[in-house]
Amino acid sequence: MTIQNNPGEFRRAGRLDGIELSEIVQISERAAQLRSQGVDVIALSTGEPDFPTPAHVIEAAHKAALDGQTRYPATAGTPALRAAIAGQAGVEPANVIVSTGAKQVLAGAFLATLNPGDEVITTAPFWTSYADMVKLAGGLPMVLDCPRGQGFKLTPEQLEAAITPRTRWLLLNTPSNPTGAVYTQAELQALGAVLERHRHVWVISDEIYQHLSYVPFTPFVQAVPALAGRVLTVNGVSKAYSMTGWRIGWGIGPAPLTKAMVAVQGQITSGACSIAQAAALAAITGPRELLAERRAEMRARRDLVVAGLNAAGLSCAQPDGAFYVFPSCPEKMPVDHEFCRYLLDEAGVALVPGRAFGMPGHLRLSFAYATESLQEGLRRIADATARL
Repeated sequence: MTIQNNPGEFRRAGRLDGIELSEIVQISERAAQLRSQGVDVIALSTGEPDFPTPAHVIEAAHKAALDGQTRYPATAGTPALRAAIAGQAGVEPANVIVSTGAKQVLAGAFLATLNPGDEVITTAPFWTSYADMVKLAGGLPMVLDCPRGQGFKLTPEQLEAAITPRTRWLLLNTPSNPTGAVYTQAELQALGAVLERHRHVWVISDEIYQHLSYVPFTPFVQAVPALAGRVLTVNGVSKAYSMTGWRIGWGIGPAPLTKAMVAVQGQITSGACSIAQAAALAAITGPRELLAERRAEMRARRDLVVAGLNAAGLSCAQPDGAFYVFPSCPEKMPVDHEFCRYLLDEAGVALVPGRAFGMPGHLRLSFAYATESLQEGLRRIADATARL
């Protein structure tokens, strides 16, 4: 059977105006398409660690399946996983919601709290989904430019000036995607001092890259404990434990908030996969030595990439966390999407333009790939840049 496309009969919802598949995914799919056609492409565009999921995690999932943990789980998460998360955070299980990835935690929080016209302050560069999730929930993203000159980080003065009576959330990401910026304890406390004067503003602290910080990391609630009653901390197992496909993330916040988020989740997905939750439990309660080992490997890759890009003429700051660099485009081709297209077509290297993150003129390169691939990618970038 052939389904005829008739755009005259399809009516797209207004809430989707301006929202499409992210440019990151589009580029990754384009790179995969070229590979399928026999083109030699090195894709350094996706934020996915190349390490395998730890063996003990896979074994726990297998055992859970054999033991019959295949029924509908509790909507808020299995009691065992919620208890483990709560215990490590020093809170009660009622303060925890487990979702199908950290992205669903964020979307659930916005759907549970935003009314039309409510504002969410975030920073540029930002992870590409932030603004779209706010829009889908009826909110207005208020994006503040935080360029390299200020470490890609929000200042207290910017925050103070941006807050209005309609501000509902401040959304922070530390360590950051795409820049790798990490807020220090003092920087978080300075932002907290502003928020103490504006009690209607809550905080979402996206800390999914917590275990991939190359400098001392301070969670927001630890830096500003007085604000814990209006903070949602977002985390998960995808990045640190190489479990992107298992789709498990969680939020930790005040019980009235998590209860509202459970109500949203119950009407969208219900509980996250029971087998994946068993795997996540094994990850966060199991051996932690691999976290330090993988962090050290990522640090070495970071140093390799930063040196290589700077040598190639792309000005690149050294990130303090995550597994991304966010260099400037070369002077001879400063338009980011044009340079990315040039690299893909002429050098077979896939990167993401900075416009996808709200800051044109930059590129995002993920160094969550094998050293050999990074070395070859850097060689191709240097050669292509020299030919401009």
